Amino acid sequence: MSLFRNFEARIEGLVEGVFSRAFSSEVQPVELARKLAKEMDSHKTASVARVYVPNEYTVHLSPADREKLEGYERSLEQELSGYLLEHARNRGYDLLTRPEVKFNTDDRLRLGEFGIQTRLVKAPSREGERPEQAEEGKTMVYTAPPKQPSRPPVAGEATSRLPQAVIESGDRRIAVPGTRAVVGRSEEADCVLPDPNISRRHAELRQRPEGDWEIVDMNSTNGVKVNGRRLASARLRDGDQVTLGTTTFRFVLER
Repeated sequence: MSLFRNFEARIEGLVEGVFSRAFSSEVQPVELARKLAKEMDSHKTASVARVYVPNEYTVHLSPADREKLEGYERSLEQELSGYLLEHARNRGYDLLTRPEVKFNTDDRLRLGEFGIQTRLVKAPSREGERPEQAEEGKTMVYTAPPKQPSRPPVAGEATSRLPQAVIESGDRRIAVPGTRAVVGRSEEADCVLPDPNISRRHAELRQRPEGDWEIVDMNSTNGVKVNGRRLASARLRDGDQVTLGTTTFRFVLER
């Protein structure tokens, strides 16, 4: 925890300086660092005596967010690379090479959304050899949380974190933001699925007070199916298959 707090303090200082202009959007360096570390933890591979983690990380940004990064990109890549190296050492992970972080533009992303794709790359053993590359993982898409004023914890308040709800659709993994999220083809939806057979605001994912999730049809044209059954609303369990239009996604709860 101390390593992260040290990094957080360092990078927040940079944000107040040269990065303040680059990150005028909702995507902030500290949030990128947290999610990069989460992706490292999620993609570790255990052998007999070692735990290997990816050493190549591609951060996908919307065109507007990427444009704001112009002139500061390389410096931020180096800062995030250093944080991942510290995170790996703190957790006892093995790296084949120093972590590399690079940015990419994805036209499918909106302002404030970012995706992370990981890969394990083995350095060449001889000069002239090409590096060995493992298969690229799916791109995990996150929505930057809204900025909220800090407050002291309330006595008796629960500190345990509930599982993160995720939509797995094709080569993309979309983290469901908050406790209510609209799924649809509109760019205004919280979780965008680009399918012409999906209504602009097709359905809503809702987290119930008990912590479990449900999906509710929002008077869509083609309805909602859960595990092949058409329903107006349904509770969702980890691994359920949900069909909207001609798109089927997997609902996943990540602890």
